[in-house]
Amino acid sequence: MKSGKTQEITFRLNGEMVSIEVHPLKRLLDVLRYDFGLTGVKEGCGEGECGACSVLLDGKIVNSCIVPVGTVSGHEVTTIEGYRKTERYKVLEDSMAESSAVQCGFCTPGFVIAAEALLSENPEPDERDIREGISGNLCRCTGYQSIVSGIEKASREASELWKSEAKK
Repeated sequence: MKSGKTQEITFRLNGEMVSIEVHPLKRLLDVLRYDFGLTGVKEGCGEGECGACSVLLDGKIVNSCIVPVGTVSGHEVTTIEGYRKTERYKVLEDSMAESSAVQCGFCTPGFVIAAEALLSENPEPDERDIREGISGNLCRCTGYQSIVSGIEKASREASELWKSEAKK
């Protein structure tokens, strides 16, 4: 990061307004992990290719490792820590566990965020939609089928939780 002036960045983080004095080009990933202690956001590749650092920015999935924190000023950021307080998270957690979609766990927060982003747009996705929706996330352990099955299960059992959001 280049040296230079810091500025106050204010945004909504997991439902709460926060402000931080920081260089606006600092990566959102680093601010979330090191300044706010939100370690569910992981650095895998550092290039926006693996999805381990996925967060929701105004409800849309982004790779926080390539987002300058200055661009989130005035916006809403949701990490896995904030999302896990929701009923939707509980459905995904149970469905993923029942489908054996979690192995080492490193990629899991990113996949859950990707699933939320997908189901918010399309509460009843088919397998192709799910595979496309999670295509920005990499896993070295599961082979993906169990992750796809977990998302299908969540959609089958609780699509009504996402339907109201998809209409917006």
